[in-house]
Amino acid sequence: MGPEFDRCVIVDDDDDILLAARLLLRPLFREIVTAGSPDEALPEIRRAVPDVILLDANFARGATDAREGLAWLDQLVTIDPEIVVVMITAHAGVHVAVEAMKRGATDFVPKPWSNERLLATVRTAAALRRSRVAAGAPPPTDAAQGPRSPLLGRSPAMARVHSLIERAAPTDANVLVLGENGTGKELVARELHTRSLRAGNVLQTVDLGAIASELIDSELFGHVKGAFTDARTDRIGRIQAADGGTLFLDEIGNLPLHLQPKLLTVLEQRQVTPVGANKPIKVDIRVIAATNMSRDRLTDERVFRQDLLYRLNTVEIALPALAERPEDVAELAEHFLTLYAARYNRARPTLSDAARGALARHEWPGNVRALRHAIERAVILAPGPILEVEDFGLAPNNHAQAPVESPAVADLNLDRVERRLVEEALRKHRYNITLASNELGLSRAALYRRMEKHGL
Repeated sequence: MGPEFDRCVIVDDDDDILLAARLLLRPLFREIVTAGSPDEALPEIRRAVPDVILLDANFARGATDAREGLAWLDQLVTIDPEIVVVMITAHAGVHVAVEAMKRGATDFVPKPWSNERLLATVRTAAALRRSRVAAGAPPPTDAAQGPRSPLLGRSPAMARVHSLIERAAPTDANVLVLGENGTGKELVARELHTRSLRAGNVLQTVDLGAIASELIDSELFGHVKGAFTDARTDRIGRIQAADGGTLFLDEIGNLPLHLQPKLLTVLEQRQVTPVGANKPIKVDIRVIAATNMSRDRLTDERVFRQDLLYRLNTVEIALPALAERPEDVAELAEHFLTLYAARYNRARPTLSDAARGALARHEWPGNVRALRHAIERAVILAPGPILEVEDFGLAPNNHAQAPVESPAVADLNLDRVERRLVEEALRKHRYNITLASNELGLSRAALYRRMEKHGL
């Protein structure tokens, strides 16, 4: 099984640390770049923003205040607001961790680290970068009208979504965002935060679907030194790191039942107790949660506590599937054409009338994410300046009723068989990655790798 992610940059002034981290993380990344200083690493980071940057907090001899690392963190965030940085330091005071995460660090790892913890932290951080890239970069700011919402679409269904965001954002009400995979739930969370009174503070994102279930307790609530075997120092949790800002809990349906009462206590009492601690810590957060879980499962007490659900969905925003707003497809397609033409330094192609119509009529079981993939692939592979229907490789609609020919009979080519099986599983489960990966007998990460391999 190959690496899960593309690229990691490690920045530390200790050669032994660089070597140890590179050897440990090698199975996760196709390429690992090491640098002894931020100045040395900067050209590599500007050339292509990596999935994860591990950044030492102190470089000057004898320094322990993390001032230099925090200053470099500020500079990295200006290169790409969606950059993913994990801070590392031998002097891991909680106040330094809080400050780093408020300035945009994704996580914080103390030295000496636990190998298992570092692997889990970096894997989660890389998965976050992948989800941010999958959401697409927001359109540029219009100086005359202010920042333009990345939630594109003028259909009646999206008009209702925009109206709910406009009314809910300025309040501190908790919001639950429902929708299929690929509909833009993270974009809604960002828009709610950007338009809120907390916009100047941190938006702390936690993808509960990307964190091993046994680590969620420590990731969310933090822990104190000695709380368990690998707890070698105090660790700030994501809830405390979001203090003063917004906590976005993506894939909230993955929160284990035994931890749901603990989150409910945080929401009710506005305080969090780290694992192994006796004294709670006050927090001031607004919670936005999102899930692709069906309403039937979400209201099943055996799956999700209803008292917690009531706390989370003070305001509920249901995102429509792309098939429910075909009139928005053209605007989304034009946006992605501009985005990917610029990203790949290509002349911006145009859509033929036939292609425009075919895109609007397609069911898009993967929603906006699937449309984005189709546009990206067409920009890269299309032979001419005008994109035709065949440039998008659209599968026929009504696929659920179509008979599936046995791959063993029709074609024995392993790559093509694998692609067809992955496509079929994704379509069967309407691009629910968890269900599709379970049926295929793969992990979520392995399914994502096969989707990337086959351009799905």
